[in-house]
Amino acid sequence: MYDKLLTSILRRNRSMFTNDIHNDNQQLRASINNARILIIGAAGSIGGAFVKQVLKHSPASLHLIDLSENNLVELVRDLRSSKVGIPKEFRTFAIALGSLEFNTFIKAEFNYDHVVNFAAMKHVRSERDPYTLMRLFDTNVFYVKGLLEELSKHRIKKFFSVSSDKAVAPVSIMGATKAFMERMMLFYSDKVTCSSSRFANVAFSDGSLLYGFQQRFSKKQPLSFPHDVKRYFISLEEAGQLCLLSCFCGNNRDIYFPKLDRNLDLFSFVEITSIFLKNKGYQPKIFPSEELAKEAAMAIDDSSKEWPCCFSESDTTGEKSYEEFYTDNDSVSFDKYQNIGIIHQPTLNKTQIAELSDSLESFYQIKRSRSWSKEEILNAIKIAVPEIQHEEKHKNLDQKM
Repeated sequence: MYDKLLTSILRRNRSMFTNDIHNDNQQLRASINNARILIIGAAGSIGGAFVKQVLKHSPASLHLIDLSENNLVELVRDLRSSKVGIPKEFRTFAIALGSLEFNTFIKAEFNYDHVVNFAAMKHVRSERDPYTLMRLFDTNVFYVKGLLEELSKHRIKKFFSVSSDKAVAPVSIMGATKAFMERMMLFYSDKVTCSSSRFANVAFSDGSLLYGFQQRFSKKQPLSFPHDVKRYFISLEEAGQLCLLSCFCGNNRDIYFPKLDRNLDLFSFVEITSIFLKNKGYQPKIFPSEELAKEAAMAIDDSSKEWPCCFSESDTTGEKSYEEFYTDNDSVSFDKYQNIGIIHQPTLNKTQIAELSDSLESFYQIKRSRSWSKEEILNAIKIAVPEIQHEEKHKNLDQKM
């Protein structure tokens, strides 16, 4: 059962995938029980939720990789302090996907049935400069390509790498890199069985706006958000379960996504903010500027009944006003699960393969030049993801609260 705040935001008090997990439980157990599993990016919010789902089905070995040493330590402490069965062969490695250490590790230690990847850069704000943007491309695309190349030399049962709703009709470069990653997986899918998932805003996951609300509230700071943006929300548990089902029950080239109704489940941040503050015992008080909201926050005390907020228009580069999981051109089925849809992707055609190759070659040339611009990186991505509808507004989220 979810707590009162999460129930109010999701408008449900348990996972929307409860029945789907139950119905596929036998297949999940058969796939995971006694399996050797490597999880990359395991200590992030969604990776950690996935680890907890996997442990319910008794894998033979579980190796966890994450760049964040602190998050990895906390995950281990959490697992060791919980009533979960941890396999005897349980190891963690504080290394990064794509690094020299990782590439050496994967060649020396490889003995896995399933390889799962949650390593990603997921913030649109990471597009603000060519250096962070290049790291975003490397993490979301290039390092995944290198991993797939290595996996193609081994006999594994499945590779899963998480995607994003922002890969659909992308308006951000971040979203386009996720679409690029999906196509990279398709390129290798004749050698490595692959699946993925796209999902909604994961409530209170690290770095999410609701996580930010919790941080601002604890520090007595105002809440700020766009009034013209709507989002779907799922829980961390639901994110872990969706990835679990895609990884261990999905067919080659499948992408799983939650069945959410635009009329019933798509909420504005104005609505979400009111729910959040009501749960904390406050009403939102709207200020016309960030400065006025910050001044009002300094006066918050135990007698306060209102919390300062600042609404604004979505005027930064790369933000979509709503979330979507598939396009009219996708082959989608809704009959296998109660609350999950599945996109069945075809293999790449010759034109798409050539586009991937040309795009990667452009990146090799850009990297060799050691003089990068955001425009040339965007143009290189456009070769592989021509449908990107990126509009440069010369303003990013780092310039707002």
